[in-house]
Parts: sequence; C-alpha cells; structure tokens
Amino acid sequence: MPAGRRLGAKVVKRFQIFAWMCVLGLILAAAGGAVAAPAGGYAELVRRVAPGVVTVLVEEQVEGAGQRAANRALAANDSDADAAVKALLQRLLQGPGSRSDAVDGGSALGSGFVIDAKGLIVTNRHVIAGARAVRVRLSDAREVPAHVIGTDAATDIALLRVDAGPLPALHLGSSEKIAVGDAVIAIGNPFGLGQTVTAGIISARGRTLEDDPYIDFLQTDTAINRGNSGGPLLSADGTVLGVTSVIFSPNGGSVGLGFAIPAETVATVVREIEAHGRVDRGYLGVSVQALTPAIATALGLKSTEGALITALEPDGPAAGVLRVADVIESIGNTKARFNELPKLAARLTPGSRVLVSVMRDGVQLSVPLTVARLADPPPDPSLGGGPDTWAPSLAIGLAAATPEIRKVLKADGESGGLIVTQLRRVGPGALAGLKVGDLITHAGSKQLTAVNDLADVEPPSAELPLLLRVVRDGAPRFIAVTGSDDR
Repeated sequence: MPAGRRLGAKVVKRFQIFAWMCVLGLILAAAGGAVAAPAGGYAELVRRVAPGVVTVLVEEQVEGAGQRAANRALAANDSDADAAVKALLQRLLQGPGSRSDAVDGGSALGSGFVIDAKGLIVTNRHVIAGARAVRVRLSDAREVPAHVIGTDAATDIALLRVDAGPLPALHLGSSEKIAVGDAVIAIGNPFGLGQTVTAGIISARGRTLEDDPYIDFLQTDTAINRGNSGGPLLSADGTVLGVTSVIFSPNGGSVGLGFAIPAETVATVVREIEAHGRVDRGYLGVSVQALTPAIATALGLKSTEGALITALEPDGPAAGVLRVADVIESIGNTKARFNELPKLAARLTPGSRVLVSVMRDGVQLSVPLTVARLADPPPDPSLGGGPDTWAPSLAIGLAAATPEIRKVLKADGESGGLIVTQLRRVGPGALAGLKVGDLITHAGSKQLTAVNDLADVEPPSAELPLLLRVVRDGAPRFIAVTGSDDR
C-alpha cells in the first residue's frame, strides 16, 4: 500500500518529509499533558451529533476501460501475463472511480454530514468523483438519491442536496480557538462497517501538505480510515471543526496521523458552491522556490523573504510581465512569503489587476498583472483511460477489449468482444452468473464489437432471455440472462 493516501483516492507523496512534523505534534501534545474525555465520556455528545452524519454511496461509477477487469485478470493469470503486458494494462486501464473504498456490487462509499436541515450535505470531492449516481444513507437507515450541487478540486470539498424532509444538522463552526491537545472525535463509516466513532486530540495545526497547498490542515491522532472520507471532526461541544480527508499510513490503516480540512475553509467553499456551483480562485502562472541565504547573497538581497521565480507558464498571466529570477516581495499590500504564496494568489479575484512588487537585477519594480482563474487540476495520471459504458438493462459496465486484454484473459484467438468492468450485485447480469473480467463475444449469433451492441439491448426476461457467449479463463460458454437467478 502507498505510504499516504486520501481516504479512498488520492495518494499523498513523500511520507518521510513529514515525519519531523509528526514527531513535533506528538511532542507538543505530550507537553500539554494527557487530555481526558469529557465528564461522563462521549456518549451524550455522540447521541446528540451522530444523527447528522451520513454514509455516501456511489454506484455505477465511471471506470477506466477494463480497469477492474484487468486487475482481477492479472491477479488470476499472473504466471501467464508477462511483465510488459502487466505494466501496460496497469498504466492504460486505470480509470475514474478506482477507489480503495469499493464494496461489493461496483459501489464505493464515504461519509458526509448534514449542514442544513433542508438537505445540504458536505463530503469530500474524491468520494463522489466520476460518479454516475450518488445516494445517501441517513441515520434512520433511509437511502435517498443525492444531487451534486458542485465540487471544488483545490480543497477536495463537495456539496450535495437530498430531498428527505427535515434532517438533523451539525453546526459548521470555527477551528480558530481549538488548541493542540484539545479533545476531538471523528464519526464516519470506515471500511463500510457502519457508523463508527473514534476519539483523540488535535496533534498539530496549520499543516500544509505537498499535494494540497491551499489548505492549512488540522492534524489529529483520532483513528480515521478509508470510508471516513468526508465525515466530521468535532470538538467536545459538538462543533464541526473540519472534514476528515487524508491519512498518512504505511499499511493503509490508521496509525494516528490523520488530517482534516478546517471548518473555515469548508464554510467558504460551501458558500461559493451553493451560490455559483464552483469556487473561483486567482492564478499567477509562476513556479517559485524559497530563498536560501546563499541564493539571496548571489542575488544581492539582504534577506531571504519573498519567493524566487523559477519558471513561468508559457500562456499564463505572468508571461511577458514577470521574469525568471525575479523575486516576488509583495502582491498588492500583502507580503509574498514563499509558503503562503499559493494561498495568497488563490484569494485574488480572477480578472482583477494587481501590482506585484519584485526585485529584478537589484532594482525594485512594481509590475501590474492581470489575475487569471485557477483551473481545476488535470485528472490523476493513474486514473487515465477512457470510461466504460453502463448497460442499464443488464446492470453491468462494459468496455471494448483490446488485444492486450484478450491476451491476459487467455482469449488470443478471439476478435473484438466486450469486457465486463463492473456489475450491480443483484442486477440481471450478476444473477445470470457474469463476473468482472468476463469477455462477452456474442449476443446470440451476433459478434460484439462495440459497447453499444449491448448497452442498448432491451431488458431480458424469462420469456425472452438474452443469450450471451462468454469467455472466462480461456474457456467459452453460453449463458442465458433472464433478469432473475433462474438460468
């Protein structure tokens, strides 16, 4: 398992870089002494806030063509798949919806919480990214469809709306007054076990992670795991301090290094999404590095404050305005410290003009610059690849089979065909015995070459079953899909 991960999605790199941060957090926590649970424990608090926490279910998610099928086929045929084919499949056939929070039936899950009794729910963007359909399981066990109002890639926040009558809502407060060592609890649905409560302390504040430069995370030793994504981190008085989002772990499970998006960030993002469906941020189009004493001396500077420009986006707003080796000292009236520059730029209004103060060849200049809009980041390269197609009448996902896929499936002698990438557990395809990784070559006597050959078929029945030729582990056979488990 990778050293660090979003809870069910994005991998956070360079675990070792943050080891000293973790040690510091533990030292600070120890220095303040052990923090006891509230008088009488957490039971009353949990009774009060738990009804506002929900499970977010993603079904029929978009997947890269053949991703799940290829992974399972590779595992089953490892001795027969040469390393080159394995590497090619793993690189090309990863797709959106590839979550480690996946459960049976091609679903994935995460957590969320109600912030408005009328049905507004906060969760993580990575929980619902690439979803065709999102449902929410409420505390009273009802499952209702959810509408995605909008998402924000930079902060990994998503806002959902459900129509389920008045709901118990949690208070999205402030983390400003929370201190290192204060007691907190997290509520979520780790590993799909059901609503789970864990307790701990705030281990550190203001953590900036490499992949998330726009967030000052709260660090906690509260046990959070895959499936907790999007759930609340709460203070002892029941205020939501943040949204659990990231863990560092050498084994995929909690080792006491969890991170939550602060409530202030969440509140700002939610307001923007509710009003506009997205969050607009400023963008300067520069890459920078910190100044060391030696670099500052070489540039003729007396201090190491500011940010040294190392590259300019060719078509960015700073191209032709700023230069490589310029040192940004301030933007508008705000000093430009290296660690805070991404957040400073993001707070600028797209389309506005600002004065950027720079040192260039020993001369201080004020340069006017028009701020651009920060675009959403490109998809994770590991999630590249074309999406599969959902066949609603069969409740299966399909993708065209490439020669590489057919080789892994021991179906070199076949041509064309469609690979089953996902299926609903109680759908017609699953009831007929189809499995992820099956190669469907024919419907009756018709050879299948395109996903639409099956995606548009009429729902089968016992009176009019659909006959499919399926190749599994190199062996072909026919199955009849009837819409029930009567085969």
